Amino acid sequence: MVGVHAEGEVGRVITGGVIAPRAASMFERQQILIRDQDWLREMLLSDPRGSVNAAVNLVTPPIAPEADIGMIVIESDYYPPMSGSNLMCTVTAVLETGMIPMSAPITRLCVDTPAGLVHVEAECSDGKCRRVSFRNVPAFVMHRDREIEVPGLGAITVDVSYGGMIYVIVSAEQLGFTLARDEARSLVEMGERIKLAAAEQLPAVHPENPGINTINQTLFAGPLVERDGIKTSKNAVVVSPGRIDRSPCGTGSSARMALMHARGELMPGEPFVHQSILDTEFTCAIESTTTVGGLDSVLTRVGGRAWLTGVSHYGTDPEDPFPHGYRLNDTWLAC
Repeated sequence: MVGVHAEGEVGRVITGGVIAPRAASMFERQQILIRDQDWLREMLLSDPRGSVNAAVNLVTPPIAPEADIGMIVIESDYYPPMSGSNLMCTVTAVLETGMIPMSAPITRLCVDTPAGLVHVEAECSDGKCRRVSFRNVPAFVMHRDREIEVPGLGAITVDVSYGGMIYVIVSAEQLGFTLARDEARSLVEMGERIKLAAAEQLPAVHPENPGINTINQTLFAGPLVERDGIKTSKNAVVVSPGRIDRSPCGTGSSARMALMHARGELMPGEPFVHQSILDTEFTCAIESTTTVGGLDSVLTRVGGRAWLTGVSHYGTDPEDPFPHGYRLNDTWLAC
């Protein structure tokens, strides 16, 4: 397994040792993995081998004939259909380890994901992948300006948007947050409550794939400002069971751009910079508009950087009392 982080977010990449199940699509492959091989998530992400702040990515042969690789993202509690930071980690790993030939100055790849095909441009030089940008699957708004009841908060107004996974989006200012680093624990606690309430009160089903049907994460959106003529905003995404995405969040950026477009705040071709709680940045834009299942949608591009951090081998000793790992609520807050 290759260690990687994208603008701060840890996305380890499984490059061997796991046989991908046979399937007719990457979504079906993901569902079989959840049903039959979920021990992989437990072993690699729970203590003592894993960490609450990591995700892992399984590289597989593609199923779609036009794709170069397949990718399944595995988070602590969920297998999201797509993840932008994890895509950046995966592409950087397969290029820098030589799994896929690198071409300078641009290597173009098509990645087969459970959410659909994602087209990638990787900027490469001197044997390194310097930057990854991708044209994401269509993003669209599922609920706008809806009021939900959240335990301990009362009524708040939220939006729900899809960008490769489903987000409930809430104004950080509305809830008194500035998205500073020292607010991370409070954002996590509140974000999990908001997500659970929104998932119960606002049904959200992908119009073309009913298997994608749950709100995965809460996105706290900071104010939209203009810096050097470019629209810019900070955000913080809460990843279950309770941590902050260290990156600006790729699919969250797409989901937010869909909402901004619906509000008239971002037009196709207009640049947008999305910042993380660590002040790292993804460069973003809406490339074009389309429809999905009758819903107005946008095709977005998101770009950022990733770096390799190490190479590891994982397994279990037959005498190990914790072959599937364990979790304690000192770090795994929701346990």
